[in-house]
Parts: sequence; C-alpha cells; structure tokens
Amino acid sequence: MYGLGCVSVSQRLDVRKTYKLYIGGKFPRSESGRSYAVTDAKGEFVANASRASRKDARDAVVAARAAVPGWSGATPYNRGQVLYRVAEVMEGRAEQFAAEVAAGEGLRLSQARTAVSAAIDRWVWYAGWTDKLSQVVGGTNPVAGPYFNFSIPEATGVVAVLAPQDSSLLGLVSVVAPALAGGNVVVAVSSQRRPLPAITLAEALATSDVPGGVVNLLTGSAAEIGPWLAEHADVNAIDLTGVVGATEGDNAADAELARDLEAKAAGTLKRVRRPPLSVTQLDSPDWAAEPGLSRMTAFLETKTVWHPIGV
Repeated sequence: MYGLGCVSVSQRLDVRKTYKLYIGGKFPRSESGRSYAVTDAKGEFVANASRASRKDARDAVVAARAAVPGWSGATPYNRGQVLYRVAEVMEGRAEQFAAEVAAGEGLRLSQARTAVSAAIDRWVWYAGWTDKLSQVVGGTNPVAGPYFNFSIPEATGVVAVLAPQDSSLLGLVSVVAPALAGGNVVVAVSSQRRPLPAITLAEALATSDVPGGVVNLLTGSAAEIGPWLAEHADVNAIDLTGVVGATEGDNAADAELARDLEAKAAGTLKRVRRPPLSVTQLDSPDWAAEPGLSRMTAFLETKTVWHPIGV
C-alpha cells in the first residue's frame, strides 16, 4: 500500500486527459479512430481530441432526434430549471474553463476568468427566458369573427450548430443555449482549434440534469462535418456562425463554404441562420454584446390556433 509521502511531486506521472466526443449522453471516441493534436496559442501541444466523422455526425442526429419529444414536451419552466443547473455545474468548473480558455485563446488568466464568468452569466440569461418566450413572441391576435386566435411559439426540432472558431466558450454558449431555451435539441461542432472548453462543457452537461441526446458535441472540422449535417434530412435547422475561420484560409473560402452549406440545406428545406456579413465579407459577432432574442426566435415555429367563442 502506498503512503502519501512515497512519491514526490517531481516524480509523478503527467496524467493527460483524453478529450472525446459527446453523443447521446455518452463520451465515445470517433468511430473512425481519428484524432488530432490541439495546441495552445503559442503552438505548444496541449492534448489530443477526437476528430469526428460523418458517421459520428449521423449518430449524433439519431440521438438528438430521440431526445426531441422529452425536451420539447417539457414545460418551459422545467427546461429553465435544467439549464440553470448546468450553470451551477459550470460555476464549479470555472477554474478549469479559465485555464482552457486562456491556453486556447492566448489570454491572461484574469481575462479568461472574465470570459468564463460572461459565459456562465449568458447561460443563466437564456435559462431565464424559457418560460417568458411565449408571452413575448406569441400572443392573442385580433380577428374578424367569433373566434379566439392565438399564436404560440414551438421548437423547430433538431438544430445543427457550427460553433464560433474564435470564442471557444462564450461563443459556444451563445449559439447553443438559445436553441435549447426554445425547446430544440442540438448537434454542435466545436471550434476546431480550441475544442477543449466544449468537451468540458459536455462534462458539465453530463453531470447536470440535461437528458442524454439533448446536446451532442462533436470536435473536428466544421468544413468536413458541416456538409453532412446541412444535407441530413432529419436536421430541421442549421446555424452557420462557425463557418467564419472554418477553412483556415481566406474569407472568400469561408464565404464559399457558407454558400455550399446553404445550398445543401435548401435541399431539405431547413431553417438557416447565416453568419454575420460586414460590408463585403463574413464577420464574427461581438460575443460580449447584449445577445437579444434573435438567436432564440431563429429556431422557433409559430403555431396559430383558432377556437370558436362560446364553445
């Protein structure tokens, strides 16, 4: 039996963490067996991450589709409670998030802590909107005739999200949380160069009350996985925010990828949220700015109900 004083700190093995995918509430490696090296902002090796394949993307969509009835059918208040629980778990992992954000984005630790706090606050903000959306974007409509007429927002279904390449945690939270708040389930592709905070977020999701399949996180290339998600018939909507910087080339290559994904998405009549356009080129949003409701309403359908008065 080993005592506490048997091994000095200098003699300890370096216990490296394995970063896997998050699909259906589990942490599998890529079915292809592929991985890639993740480096910090200085180019130094940090970890190996799984490189998701199209088969992994299909598995994630299957898991997401199975989770739709339970998540969209839950009461908005209950969804808010579950999402708030995620923020609680994130708060407990704040230092781990800060270390990963600092390494990946080249920030000082104090700056990374500020970014992590903003991400947790952003998650709580969206959690608070779950039971308020219907009052704000729905309502009673005046109609000519003896009828009550109501407009009620409903979840679109399975939303594929290409997460931002530059903002590894705050940007990721800002595209995933609004889709969840509206009752959608998510298949997200993390930042390729900075995937570690995404998998740590997956660990927070797995240890909170979020049902398996509601959020599925893939690491790898958005340019490789995106086309398969865009043309998948069981995906209802796609957020193309992460195409900015996805090709690791110039902005023209990103724009070409965005056009290709839009064309593929049109084949199955998906809702598409385009990346922001600044004058003549694709641009990355200011993730620190007030988020507004547009990312929630982008993936909501409106159901109109007519009911005779007096019946």
